[in-house]
Amino acid sequence: MSERRRLPHRAGPILFSALTSGFMSLLVSGVATWRALGIGVDFLTMWLRAWLTAWPIAFTALLVVAPAVRRIVAAVVAPSPVVANSPRNGA
Repeated sequence: MSERRRLPHRAGPILFSALTSGFMSLLVSGVATWRALGIGVDFLTMWLRAWLTAWPIAFTALLVVAPAVRRIVAAVVAPSPVVANSPRNGA
């Protein structure tokens, strides 16, 4: 993809949250709908309705909690040796 067609770097966290929440809410709402109703004539319609309800909630939640989760992960996981020894980190 050419540089002209790419989104700016600052859009990364929002796009990550949108895509992650979209895929996860699609999967979870599908499983929950299947468990609640079974596979029937209305399954696809009910699943998509559940997903369209869940996605904005999941997206908002991910935007709110992602920074805290990143800090927790950074505190628990050792940094990559490549990153720790890179010239940018003063090594």
